[in-house]
Amino acid sequence: MPGGAVPERVGDVDLRLLRVFKAVVDCGGMAAAELELDLAMSTISRHVKELETRLGFVLCRRGRGGFALTPEGEQLYAATGQLLAATEAFRGSLHQIRRRLGGDLHVAVFEKTASNPACRIAEAVRAFRQQAPEVTLHMHVGTIAMIERGVIDGQYHLGVVPEHRRSESLAYDELFGERMLLYAGVSHPWFDADDAALDWPDLRARDLAALGYHSPNMMLAHERRLARAATASDQEAVATLVLSGAYVGFLPDHYAAPFVRDGRMRAVAPGRFNYHCRFSCIRRHAPAPLRVAQAFRDALLGAHR
Repeated sequence: MPGGAVPERVGDVDLRLLRVFKAVVDCGGMAAAELELDLAMSTISRHVKELETRLGFVLCRRGRGGFALTPEGEQLYAATGQLLAATEAFRGSLHQIRRRLGGDLHVAVFEKTASNPACRIAEAVRAFRQQAPEVTLHMHVGTIAMIERGVIDGQYHLGVVPEHRRSESLAYDELFGERMLLYAGVSHPWFDADDAALDWPDLRARDLAALGYHSPNMMLAHERRLARAATASDQEAVATLVLSGAYVGFLPDHYAAPFVRDGRMRAVAPGRFNYHCRFSCIRRHAPAPLRVAQAFRDALLGAHR
C-alpha cells in the first residue's frame, strides 16, 4: 500500500498487523501487550508503525502522556473488531462445511456466576470439551449491554446474561436463577438494625450503591423509587462500597456469602429486601448458529436441566 493507499485486498500481513494493533488497544498500551502477544515492545512498536505507514495515518499517541488512540485509530479499532470477527466466523463456516467441530468459539458471561450453585456453566464446558477437543474456547466477562451488543454484532457466538428486557434480535434459553439481597457493612447503622422495623420507605432514605447501567438492579431501583447515591460498574464495586459502611447495596447471596461468614457484612431484612434474576443463554436469531455454537448451547441446556 504505497503512499497510504486504501488496500484493494486485505492480506495475511494486514491481518497480522491488525491483530497486533487490536491487542495493543485491548491491553491499554504496547508495554502491557508484550505478554499477550509474546513479542518484545520494540517489535510491537515496529508493527504498529508499519500499519500506520501502510494506511497513511497515525493510529495512536504514545509517550510520557500515556497511550491514546487518535480519532482515526478509534475508527480502525472498531472496524478491526468487525473484520476479525468475520474472519473467525468464516473459519467456523469452513469447519461446519467439513462437518467437524473446530475453530474458535467465543462465549461471553455476566460476572460473578462461578460462585452461584445453580450455575452449571463449568459442567457445560466440560461436556463440550469432551465433544469438541479441537475447538479453542474463548470465555469473556462483561456487562449485560456489552454481551448483548457483542452477540448481535457477531463478536460473541453466545452469551449468558441476567434477563432485564428482551431484544427482538436475540433468542433466549433460560438456564438458572439468582437471588439478590440487600447488604450492609459492619460499620453501617443497619448492620445491627431491627429487620422487622425496616421497609422500602426506610431504604429510600438510605444511601444506596447500585449498578450504573440498565439491569435488573436498575429496574428494581426505578420500580421502588430508590435513589442511587453511588454507581458501580460491576458487583465487586458494589461490594467495596458496601464494605465501606457508607452505603447499602444489593449483591448476589452466593457472592456475598464469604463476606457474611467473615462478619464484614450482613443481609438486611432478607425476607423483604430481595429480588430474583433469571439467567439465559442468548444467541442471534439470524444467521443460524454454527454447529460449534449449537453444540455449546446444547451443553448449556443439558447441564441446567
